[in-house]
Amino acid sequence: MSFAGFSEEVLNFLKDLKAHNDKAWFDANRQRFDELVIAPSLELVASLSGPLSRLTPALSAVPKVNGSIRRIHRDTRFSKDKTPYHTHVHLVFWAGDHPNRSPGVHVVLADDHFGFGAGHWAFDDTALQRYRAQVMSDGGTAVAAAIEAVRPLGVALDQPALARVPAGFDAEAPGADWLRHKGLVVKAGRRPYPPELFGPDAVDHIASLCAGLAPLNRYLVESVYVRKRV
Repeated sequence: MSFAGFSEEVLNFLKDLKAHNDKAWFDANRQRFDELVIAPSLELVASLSGPLSRLTPALSAVPKVNGSIRRIHRDTRFSKDKTPYHTHVHLVFWAGDHPNRSPGVHVVLADDHFGFGAGHWAFDDTALQRYRAQVMSDGGTAVAAAIEAVRPLGVALDQPALARVPAGFDAEAPGADWLRHKGLVVKAGRRPYPPELFGPDAVDHIASLCAGLAPLNRYLVESVYVRKRV
């Protein structure tokens, strides 16, 4: 499937959705959503499936909602913000068995910015133990190298979850400060839109971003989640 690029009208749709975030407006504009968001997102993800499968680690690109295309509907059950819809397009490509339980790459299209990032925001207990053991075994050399390898894309590492090194570890040991992280995520922040996104070069552009972010996901897959190279 060939992707011709997003229409720049998608930005106007997202801006309108931000201003009218309610079910009545969304229902009245459902055709715009399907044409400007869903249809091109499906084509983009399908076009990325081949290139991303050849990365190390391979990334899954699944062209469906709740696959690589995240739902527009917000889960408001535990939020004070009861607006029903996300006001951005969120795509995810992952290196594992599930998009929420695996390292991966996230791409975000908002009405006023473009964003992307990689990694995994919260290790499960087993992965956290492996991460900490790996950091202590080499003084944080491997994780530091993975983060440095993706910095040329202009991404920044999220702040650590812990204010200090966890109990039971020597805070003076080489690389101990890495133990303050309970997940590893790098983000590009709010970027101007790359012109490639609105044309057929969008596939190559996003594939290139995923390739540039691969060192972090590779570290996570091989050292934290302990999967063989694919």
